[in-house]
Amino acid sequence: MSLAALGQVEAGLWQLDVDGKAARQLCIADPIALLQVEHDQPGCTRFVIANEPKSATVHYSCQKAGWGRTTIRVETPRAVSIQTQGIARNAPFEYAVQARRIGACGTPASAKPR
Repeated sequence: MSLAALGQVEAGLWQLDVDGKAARQLCIADPIALLQVEHDQPGCTRFVIANEPKSATVHYSCQKAGWGRTTIRVETPRAVSIQTQGIARNAPFEYAVQARRIGACGTPASAKPR
């Protein structure tokens, strides 16, 4: 799957911030992983709803694990905002994520100069 917006996003270590939850770090080799922050697993099918230069919306379905609909907006190659909703673990979810690249994978964020 090729999405124009995700083609601008850099691979590496990303920090995902969600209000009310602890920050989470994710090593992202392929930015497509940002579309499935709730269902971090392989084998899901995806349907592209919108494919714009700075944003994309995708509906995905993960067998026996649920489904989601995610809109991602690229602010810079190192910062994106994500809106996601769907069903996971037999319960609904809906939240916004501020994600930013904080370094290379395998490099602790604390060792990176700011």
